[in-house]
Amino acid sequence: MTTTKAKTSTRTKKVTAKKPEQSVELQPNAFQYEILELVSKQRSNAKKIEVLKKYENPALKSIFIWNFDESVKSALPEGPVPYSNTKDQTSLGGSLSEKVEKRIAGSQDKVSFNGLAERADAQHTSLRNEYTKLYNFVRGGNDSLTSIRRETMFIQILEGLHPLEAEILILVKDKKLTDKYKITLEIVKEAYPDIKWGGRS
Repeated sequence: MTTTKAKTSTRTKKVTAKKPEQSVELQPNAFQYEILELVSKQRSNAKKIEVLKKYENPALKSIFIWNFDESVKSALPEGPVPYSNTKDQTSLGGSLSEKVEKRIAGSQDKVSFNGLAERADAQHTSLRNEYTKLYNFVRGGNDSLTSIRRETMFIQILEGLHPLEAEILILVKDKKLTDKYKITLEIVKEAYPDIKWGGRS
């Protein structure tokens, strides 16, 4: 008589812990792209609103107004931004929008010998400094500008901004901020009830 041992299969249930929501602390003067990225990483609307309230600033509100307010009409042509500098055009080719994308791809933080991050954005200005000029690029803002002058000003601002800040402006001028960032008008309205919507043009 042969005895066979009954095989018992014990399946271990794989329990995966839910990832905690991103609650990284940003510097008080954080770039707008840093704020928008942090908001986008939040899973709940309540957390998104919390982050927006925490890092509230006039530049951020201006971006949202241009992007979400239907009464704000861009005075710039829709689509990729052409590049005006002839020398750079012939040597590098492509539109400014394409150049911004290339700069984004190459603008990762570098780690120095002492372990501290050397930020690639150190030599660039920010939307925090430039937002007061945005009225020039919407209808009714500064109608005395010629189209060429307006587009030249826009290109100059884009060239001076950190690439990810420049990308925000390119998205916002076509009301396409939500193509990249997970932020809705409803979330913005709840975070900033002081913004008056409509009747701007």
